[in-house]
Amino acid sequence: MLFRFVAALGIGGEWAVGASLLAETWPRSWRPWIAAVLQTGVNVGILFAAAVVHGLASLPFHIPERYVFLIGVLPALMVFWIRRRVPEPETWTQAEHATVKPRVSDLFRGALASITARTTAVCALSLSAWWLFVFWHSQHLRQLLGAEGLPRDLVTQKITAAFFCMIAVSIAGNFIAGALAQRLGNRLAITLMLAALCASMVGAYGVPRDFASLAWFWIPLVGLFSGVFGLFTMYLPPLFPTLLRTTGAGFTYNIGRIAAAVASIVFGWLAPVNDFRLALLAASALAGLSALLALFLPAKGAEE
Repeated sequence: MLFRFVAALGIGGEWAVGASLLAETWPRSWRPWIAAVLQTGVNVGILFAAAVVHGLASLPFHIPERYVFLIGVLPALMVFWIRRRVPEPETWTQAEHATVKPRVSDLFRGALASITARTTAVCALSLSAWWLFVFWHSQHLRQLLGAEGLPRDLVTQKITAAFFCMIAVSIAGNFIAGALAQRLGNRLAITLMLAALCASMVGAYGVPRDFASLAWFWIPLVGLFSGVFGLFTMYLPPLFPTLLRTTGAGFTYNIGRIAAAVASIVFGWLAPVNDFRLALLAASALAGLSALLALFLPAKGAEE
């Protein structure tokens, strides 16, 4: 748990720094597309990790499962290239020489306090809905297949195939979200994608459904609208002044991750015993509430 906590510090911090760096260097008109590419990187990374696990499990000799995490060290080695080759953006360099520099506490003062509160609320609710779905949907599928009396290995293969299908469709969702943001602006695009995420979860779990309909239609549909999270990458940093950009984006998004972890536990306690469908249906309400609150997100950032 200690090592996982330390790793999470790096993952959460890297996201905020990387998002701010790209927001400061890419032209505004390109941001929805670079956001889609970044989120696709997340999806491809998940698929690669799953493939590594599957590949190591298929070897004729046994390898301890913890070795999988050693492979995760490899991308971190890019830090040496980044440190030597990636320059600081000009806007950040100019702001760094300012006489008065903002403090973290400024996120909770004046006009920034409202921005911090609104974006944190939307991130917390939407990420909670998504991670509840990610955590519980496979349990629900496993329950459905178990009721059919299938062997455990076959159940795992079917669930893995459904997961790959969902992630693949999610990649298309990233670019749909980018297209909406390009045409309608970030705030309305986020609102519409979150509303669609809620509707697809209600469609999936509002009534009992069999494995085939969930795995090959409804769950990929939910994955399609998860492309909304790519928009946060380019939307959040410009909401804050330059020297608070990384801190503001990192705080609002990562508080959402903490909320999602807590929600996974709480919803597990509240759900009826072994009724994962109702737990997932309840999670859709969080997505709906986040869509409603997204209407009140700032339309423009500090740089505009």
